Amino acid sequence: MAWELTGDLGRFLGAAGEFLRSRPAEHTVLLTACETLRAGGLAAFGAPPLFGWWQQPGGGVSAAFLHTPPYPVALTAAAAGQAAALAGVLAGRRRELAGVNSDVSTAQPFAVAWQRETGQQAHVHRRMREFRLAGLQPPPPVPGGPWTATTGDLPLLVQWATAFARDVGDLGPDPERQLTDRLSHGGLTFWEEEGRPISLAGLTRQVAGQMRVGPVYTPPEFRRRGFAAAVTAAVSRAALAAGALEVLLFTDLANPTSNALYQRLGYRPVSDYVSLAFGPG
Repeated sequence: MAWELTGDLGRFLGAAGEFLRSRPAEHTVLLTACETLRAGGLAAFGAPPLFGWWQQPGGGVSAAFLHTPPYPVALTAAAAGQAAALAGVLAGRRRELAGVNSDVSTAQPFAVAWQRETGQQAHVHRRMREFRLAGLQPPPPVPGGPWTATTGDLPLLVQWATAFARDVGDLGPDPERQLTDRLSHGGLTFWEEEGRPISLAGLTRQVAGQMRVGPVYTPPEFRRRGFAAAVTAAVSRAALAAGALEVLLFTDLANPTSNALYQRLGYRPVSDYVSLAFGPG
């Protein structure tokens, strides 16, 4: 039993694809990231990615990861020994990691092993909860309506994406590249009033029967007026209309407003996750 690593997306999906598709909600991050890389090329997130899976003696796969620098490692649930072994393998390759995203029982042994190997300590960057749509509950009506963003909206989208990333502490290297990819499949929707964009929600490509809502962003001057609920409901309907069997989203557990909002719309908790950031000891 050991970790198999590759930079080849086709090889990774050939080995771990069935495992990932077997639990779409649990594996939504890896599934949607791989679909973005398949559609947009291996430079879709910036630096070339690294993939890996834990190979069982009988040939099955029981865990997998994806690392697209400079983002943290995205790791499925794994046994403590598997998580620690992966940290050792990546440290041995001198892989630079910003952190790890996984469930708590997987992230913690990874972080302990990473500190042992590199001297870097981990701290909690964000605690997250995954939600699944159980039945859409329409929010109270607000003025305006949904409008699919186009390439002409890119300057505003970059501005809003930068503000959103600053709000949540997740500034990425090239928001324009990722926004252009979202635009290529109609994955960004404004809520507009009289032609003026006032809120935004994203939607991933459909893969393995699931689609994920996010990000959801409203500029400060338009908040607390129901627009975020309206645009989230609009993209949730769009996902269902596209045939998605599961519509998912993540929330920051430190934000009670968004957690309450999504539950009012009919989203129900699935699992909790943690994002750990690595830094000097």
